[in-house]
Amino acid sequence: MAEIETLDTKVVYENKWLRVREDKIRRSSGNEGIYGVVEKPDFAIILPIEGDTVYMVEQYRYTIKQRQLELPQGAWEANPDADPVALAKGELEEETGLSAQTMEYVGFQYLAYGFCNQGYHIYVAKGLTQGAQKLDVEEEDLRVVEISLSELKRKIVTGEIKDASTCNAVGLAMLKGFI
Repeated sequence: MAEIETLDTKVVYENKWLRVREDKIRRSSGNEGIYGVVEKPDFAIILPIEGDTVYMVEQYRYTIKQRQLELPQGAWEANPDADPVALAKGELEEETGLSAQTMEYVGFQYLAYGFCNQGYHIYVAKGLTQGAQKLDVEEEDLRVVEISLSELKRKIVTGEIKDASTCNAVGLAMLKGFI
């Protein structure tokens, strides 16, 4: 197994959501190089389902200049070590107003470990009760969309839903028999 030694590291950018660092490295061959790393806290993504209805969110994503449909998801930057199930429950309630009787843990995945250390915990939420949304200012345009499970699958297959973590969460939940 090839090991890479970190010779030096420096933070080149930081805000409340992420940090970007540049590491000077030495590969096992002796060749030196640099590696850019985006550091972000892990997040939770939740598949809230009641019967055949899945509760999704739609919001404007500035980076691609489009509104997109995705599963509720988020991180607590102020509390990056939060218990994943508490994070999942909190994000579900914040974004959709829903509280869940059960949160079934599907698994953990990395978002894009080629350049980012962020991972995510996947949950299926059932036994849903509607309450009030508690949106952050960054989420002011977020709206809840109810969709059938079959329509969700169709939108993933046709490419209408492009959020990789949403597609992965649905696929893994299906493969493991949660939905």
